[in-house]
Amino acid sequence: MQFDIAELKNKTLVKLYKNLIKPRLIEERMLVLLRQGRISKWFSGIGQEAIAVGVTMALKEDEYILPMHRNLGVFTTRNIPLYRLFGQWFGKASGFTKGRDRSFHFGTQQYKIVGMISHLGPQLGVADGIALANKLRGNNQVTAVFTGEGGTSEGDFHEALNVASVWKLPVLFCIENNGYGLSTPTSEQYRCENLADRGVGYGMESHIIDGNNILEVYTKVKRIAKSVRKDPRPVLIEFKTFRMRGHEEASGTKYVPQEILDAWSKKDPVKNYQRFLKSEGIIDDDFEAMLKAEIDAEILEHLQVAFEEDLIIFDEIKELNDVFQDIDYKQINSNSNLKELRFVDAISEGLKQSMERHDDLIIMGQDVADYGGVFKVTENFIEQFGKDRVRNTPICESAIIETGMGLSIAGMKAVVELQFADFVSSGFNPVVNYLAKSYYRWQQNADVVLRMPCGADVGAGPFHSQTNEAWFTKTPGLKVVYPAFPYDAKGLLNTAINDPNPVLFFEHKALYRSIRQDVPTDYYTLPFGMASVLKEGNSVSIVSYGAGVHWALNTLSKNPNISADVIDLRTLTPLDTETIYKSVKKTGRAIILQEDTMFGGIAGDISALITENCFEYLDAPVKRVASLDTPIPFAKQLEDGFLPKERFEKALKELLDY
Repeated sequence: MQFDIAELKNKTLVKLYKNLIKPRLIEERMLVLLRQGRISKWFSGIGQEAIAVGVTMALKEDEYILPMHRNLGVFTTRNIPLYRLFGQWFGKASGFTKGRDRSFHFGTQQYKIVGMISHLGPQLGVADGIALANKLRGNNQVTAVFTGEGGTSEGDFHEALNVASVWKLPVLFCIENNGYGLSTPTSEQYRCENLADRGVGYGMESHIIDGNNILEVYTKVKRIAKSVRKDPRPVLIEFKTFRMRGHEEASGTKYVPQEILDAWSKKDPVKNYQRFLKSEGIIDDDFEAMLKAEIDAEILEHLQVAFEEDLIIFDEIKELNDVFQDIDYKQINSNSNLKELRFVDAISEGLKQSMERHDDLIIMGQDVADYGGVFKVTENFIEQFGKDRVRNTPICESAIIETGMGLSIAGMKAVVELQFADFVSSGFNPVVNYLAKSYYRWQQNADVVLRMPCGADVGAGPFHSQTNEAWFTKTPGLKVVYPAFPYDAKGLLNTAINDPNPVLFFEHKALYRSIRQDVPTDYYTLPFGMASVLKEGNSVSIVSYGAGVHWALNTLSKNPNISADVIDLRTLTPLDTETIYKSVKKTGRAIILQEDTMFGGIAGDISALITENCFEYLDAPVKRVASLDTPIPFAKQLEDGFLPKERFEKALKELLDY
């Protein structure tokens, strides 16, 4: 291995060595503790330390790094106290996730590190969001994100690189090509000779670096980062290296030919650099012995702290309270005149007033800029806010949702328009695994609103008509809002944007231009978790949301003899159970109407809650009415049969006759 000192001073050369050997010594200790059963799992980075250390030292301390589970050198080079790392791995409260996640599945704003999740790909798009914030602020910072060669096969890789290239984002995409994805060799993962060659397809500069040569990693990445700070753009870097141990310790390395292991063992980044420094007279045996003793002492001291720390005590209230970031909700009442608005116009007006109120709010989505979105919600927005803040995106739901998460990490807000709620399935993973879980895991909020144009009764067929709220009410960490009227839509959207937690905001397409209401012209908010009682009666409680509210009201208008409470939930998470229970205890009967298909819908949970909490007040079984358990058909006569509009009246009368 050839080392080029270039113009590096001895102080830097020694610092590189100190940072290189520290993660190696920690890992060797962790492997002993793994065999002793003191830790449950370990993903070894032995043989790859030069990449993590070199990249981290090449970046400034206030620049974000998004590492993987073999990048211990990122954490140690950023000088995170070892007892906190050990606490993380031991499941202690001093760890960064309070025992809620393991390994390197955490982040820390203090050290500008954003850890991975097991699904690998999402962090690439998150890096885009952090880089976008840097570019918009003009702070001349770069963001570095790691992935393995296996992760480059995921769709997130393509989406993130494409977005970064189109938007010229200052991201260093660092691929650690270590030969195997668990046991699958690179020959079975991709057909190109070098992964760096893919940069051409994205119009992106790319480099290949010897990932075992600490000086090459450090000097080249430092030069690239300096250039990117001056000329913001993404750069793809492939680091050639090798994983000397198993994917994780239990998997072993039997699938690796011995001659390959032997060849790469000769390229050990720590031993080769150590020999080089000694040959140059920069360090000697005494220095090396002293350094190792010093690091070993630090490791043992911090291990003792972690060992002696008490085990975490389960606290149910604390666990539940940590799912969402606390919000100090401020009620903002309107003092303005009323104006009749369509549902779609109320949403547009609320979004525009929120953009005026929050300078750090970014809108992203397909066709939302010049075209104004397919439903014209953002029409003429770019004239007022510009294309930096109202951003057309490629067709890449995952990457854009992840970009929204990155903006939140960087302290900004994001509203992402899913052109149709159905398309969120293409970005499902970052919603339910990244946005939903980040605050609970490491107290990083996801200040992202996903606008979800949804619903049937418009003849749009199976792929543009779903009302898929139950996918998300099932997932702790997400708030779900589903208004039925223009007044609610505007006020709740403003609240959603103010809320630092992830919110899915469902907007029924059939209501966009069919429902009108007097709405205040100025800015106002409405609280989450507070249902609206639209009608009051004594015979039955009708619980619904979205278009179902209007179907229920229409049914009652045709049956004026039915005395009913009509409850518009408005938000599904949080759910206003108090209003539901109060009504049911009064009427003794409950019927829940949802547009979603029956099985697995939220009506089932509401029914169960009523039964568990109001059973002694019920005069009849709780009734559910929903769409058929089929995909949504296109032809009107089929769609009419699919939807529960007509079946609701019959079910309501049957309940009253029970």
